[in-house]
Amino acid sequence: MPIGSITRGTTGTNRLRRIDRWIATLPVLRASADPLVVDLGYGASATTSLELHQRLSKTRADVEVIGIEIDPARVRLASQSAKPGVSFRLGGFEVPLPSGRQATVIRALNVLRQYDESQVLENWHRMVDRLQPGGVLVEGTCNEVGRVCSWVDVTADGPQSFTVSLRLADLEKPSIVAERLPKILIHRNIEGERVHELIAGLDRHWQYNAALSTYGPSQRWIATVRGLIADGWPVRGTASRWKLGELTVDWASVEPLGFAWA
Repeated sequence: MPIGSITRGTTGTNRLRRIDRWIATLPVLRASADPLVVDLGYGASATTSLELHQRLSKTRADVEVIGIEIDPARVRLASQSAKPGVSFRLGGFEVPLPSGRQATVIRALNVLRQYDESQVLENWHRMVDRLQPGGVLVEGTCNEVGRVCSWVDVTADGPQSFTVSLRLADLEKPSIVAERLPKILIHRNIEGERVHELIAGLDRHWQYNAALSTYGPSQRWIATVRGLIADGWPVRGTASRWKLGELTVDWASVEPLGFAWA
């Protein structure tokens, strides 16, 4: 039996483009001998799976995407859009794959949002167990149009990093991401938790660098990220990623109090 519950199925064109763009940079995708990517919980249509294949095929022409859904009706509907390199299967967090294959990447966006925080870790472990050596689970959430996103990348060794990705053009405050944090973090945006400190720091530096808006929101965001670095945050990447509205930090810097992977 598939493990999990049926989600609302909300989906839409380009909703997950920010996450797809980030997945395309993962070294494991380039290096894998079997570039199999799972779109877990793709929703009411095949849109996000088809877009994922289109985007990743620019990095790996031989990439294969398998969309997995727990609702049989959604699988039947999506299967009508199957094409070479994209197929659909019934399943849940157990991630059933053909012929004993393992995934290079599992993308699970807006799936765990409906679950209790206490259920996150066990389902992370279930999904990670279906990865190839060096594989990555990308789990998080975004708003309905994909302009406010955040996610955690998880490997066999546990969570590795936390990423925020925002549309900068009309951004008032970075703290808008608080309502779209991954389930493991969304209830931790409170005094004493590290993710709360990060979000507060983002808002503070965003406001401090407001004058740079004259040169465009990307310059303001890059200055904001550099301000965090000066504060001691372990920021990953370079300005080429930051200008896209991204910020990636080590997971340990936002890890919830009491969290344990094992």
